[in-house]
Amino acid sequence: MQIHKYDTVIVGAGGAGMRAAIESTQRSRTAVLTKLYPTRSHTGAAQGGMCAALANVEEDNWEWHTFDTVKGGDYLVDQDAAEIMCKEAVDAVLDLEKMGLPFSRTEQGRIDQRRFGGHTRNHGEAAVRRSCYAADRTGHMILQTLFQNCVKHGVEFFNEFYVLDLLINDGKTAGVVAYELATGEIHVFQAKSVVFASGGTGKFFKVTSNAHTLTGDGQALVYRRGLPLEDMEFFQFHPTGIWRMGILLTEGARGEGGILRNKDGERFMERYAPVMKDLASRDVCSRAIYTEIREGRGCGPDGDHVYLDLTHLPPEQLDAKLPDITEFARTYLGIEPYTDPIPIQPTAHYAMGGIPTNVQGEVLRNNTDVVPGLYAAGEVACVSVHGANRLGTNSLLDINVFGKRAGIAAADYAQTVEHTELPENPAEKVVAIIEGLRDSEGTESVAQIRKELQETMDTNAMVYRTGETLKQAVADIAGLRERYKHVAIQDKGQRYNTDLLEAVELGNLLDLAEVLAVSALAREESRGGHYREDFPTRDDVKFMQHTMAYQEVAADGTTSIRLDYKPVVTTRYQPMERKY
Repeated sequence: MQIHKYDTVIVGAGGAGMRAAIESTQRSRTAVLTKLYPTRSHTGAAQGGMCAALANVEEDNWEWHTFDTVKGGDYLVDQDAAEIMCKEAVDAVLDLEKMGLPFSRTEQGRIDQRRFGGHTRNHGEAAVRRSCYAADRTGHMILQTLFQNCVKHGVEFFNEFYVLDLLINDGKTAGVVAYELATGEIHVFQAKSVVFASGGTGKFFKVTSNAHTLTGDGQALVYRRGLPLEDMEFFQFHPTGIWRMGILLTEGARGEGGILRNKDGERFMERYAPVMKDLASRDVCSRAIYTEIREGRGCGPDGDHVYLDLTHLPPEQLDAKLPDITEFARTYLGIEPYTDPIPIQPTAHYAMGGIPTNVQGEVLRNNTDVVPGLYAAGEVACVSVHGANRLGTNSLLDINVFGKRAGIAAADYAQTVEHTELPENPAEKVVAIIEGLRDSEGTESVAQIRKELQETMDTNAMVYRTGETLKQAVADIAGLRERYKHVAIQDKGQRYNTDLLEAVELGNLLDLAEVLAVSALAREESRGGHYREDFPTRDDVKFMQHTMAYQEVAADGTTSIRLDYKPVVTTRYQPMERKY
């Protein structure tokens, strides 16, 4: 076991982690631990853009952006946080421009902007061009730009280090424990402050835009330390994933004029959202697509998808604005998007919930108190700027605004305190997990349990939910968790043992899927990405509050979930009916 000592440790090297690292490294001695090489992080898969009220191509302002964020989140958004994000959005975009990000430009040389779902002018009057973009590779460009600037500032990366435990001693953050993939060695990183920026949880669904590595590692570690997870029942299903594969086709395609059509060629979104049509928010579009499918207007022999139609757009526009997604259609489906519509279906895309934080990125231990020295930013966190449904392009904004804030706050905190003493034998828990898996003589397969988990989540907890389907998901997950105790791995070695780490990741997915299902079962209403067919209306009297889920461990070691609730912060926008 090796012990390292830093002021600040950042877990994750996607957009939020590297944005935090740029700030933290300039203020404190910082280490960034990442289970992937930084430029392979999932931020690179984001396509469409990063929104900010620059008003480069038409009138706009941050208050309209705030309203859209609150309304899009079905009023579960903490409005103080949304105001901060939308005010600081302009500087966040300009920061990236100054770092060298090659945004697409207008003829006048300004950063170009395009329409995106749910973004409007004058509080819902009509769609507005707010998304700043780099063709349909915006996330890729952000990731590369941030990495280059991390190199410029001398950020210390520990690549392919899997963080497997969070160390808290006497209520204060003490560091993390990591497994080095290349050697199989255990490393303890003692730190005054720790920032989690480890991304999402989407691999507990089968049809998902999420990479294989998005297994909720940060959320699971915090949850097992007795800290809460917030609003985990709210998971966004992006309307336009490639049929049966889930690979994302950006909302920017509809921003450029793409149309959703059913088997009759009808532009059906006009019936569901007469004003915004195909640019309604993602939860509205996803439910509309599944309604078309369920009512027999789906496409293909099985009627299990609809079409994204780009054929009326000029090929030169597609080549300039959407080069990646047109190539995806050719590569994965063998069709020509110039002349053929693209088969799509909703895909599990983004976790609105996560580790609860305040606007400085400090992690909450309950509804009000923070854990000294512990921070989170990006999709792993829930500062609740997304509420019940995130607007497109607000994710890339979130990672830059709150990644920066968390990096500054963590480094500033590290300057004011001494290191918290490490617990006795700090790696004991991690060693027990690893050796237990390596020595197991069980007969259960990691791949089979993961497959069954994804199947029950797709069937019972996706776009449409009911009490019965959620109870089935809870029961299925309980059975899978019991089988997981008897899981075995084939690779018993030390070096590059991905078999071992996939087993650890499966444990994270099982815990978090259970939290989602239990939280969703208790929320007897429909709001944003959480739609209950048995409770189809929004209930602001009973459920205008955030779900806080805690793991409780009994004396015999068995675990259960305790739910609590936290009020939503409202400043200027009172709940109203969502009309599109």
